Amino acid sequence: MKVRSILVTQPKPESDKSPYFDLAKKYNIKIDFREFIHVEGVTANEFRKEKINILDHTAIIFTSRNSVDHFFRICSELRILVPETMKYFCISESTAFYLQKYVIYRKRKVFHGKQTIADLMEVIKKHKKEKFLLPCSDIHKREIPEALELLKIAYSIAIIYKTVGSDLSDLANVNYDMLVFFSPSGITSLFKNFPSFMQNNTRIAAFGPSTTQAILDANLTLDVPAPIPGAPSMTMAIEQYLKKVNK
Repeated sequence: MKVRSILVTQPKPESDKSPYFDLAKKYNIKIDFREFIHVEGVTANEFRKEKINILDHTAIIFTSRNSVDHFFRICSELRILVPETMKYFCISESTAFYLQKYVIYRKRKVFHGKQTIADLMEVIKKHKKEKFLLPCSDIHKREIPEALELLKIAYSIAIIYKTVGSDLSDLANVNYDMLVFFSPSGITSLFKNFPSFMQNNTRIAAFGPSTTQAILDANLTLDVPAPIPGAPSMTMAIEQYLKKVNK
């Protein structure tokens, strides 16, 4: 069966140069975007229950813009003045630059990796005496904590925001030929909103092993896995599929 419509469970790209728009034009298909999950900050009272003292730490690890935003939000709500001596370690240069929204960049000690956790750990290794704080979501990967433990570096985890399912009730009577997922949370949101969801002829695409496993655990059929050889991105994997079925 041909694919005429696709729902991508992410926000609509800000740039018109997105490869999704190229796919839509090239194969004359409809591609919509809708977040199946979103982020909500924990309240000051919820954070207090974690018994984390931010000022006990000398360095902060930021893995995303969300972690930057919610860290400084919590500090503001708790009236915590972050000292100028605080060091910031960011997963990428773009995340480091984003810090300028909250601090005077040239007056702070800001370090960053290239994009991966391994890169960031190479930087952190040079500052092993610091006590690190890792602000993150309630759903987070164990890669950074495990790497810090391996290096015997002192650290604390602070849950400052939560990943929650979005309200998708307006999609109840809308059907797509393909659904594209990027996290296990997206699958959870699907069944939270539509407990009786039946896949039938709907094709499902997934990015990453954890998302793939969540789809299989839900007894769904995975039609388009990514990344795969020759298709490192989700759009490239979808295009390979479209070439087969939309002849």
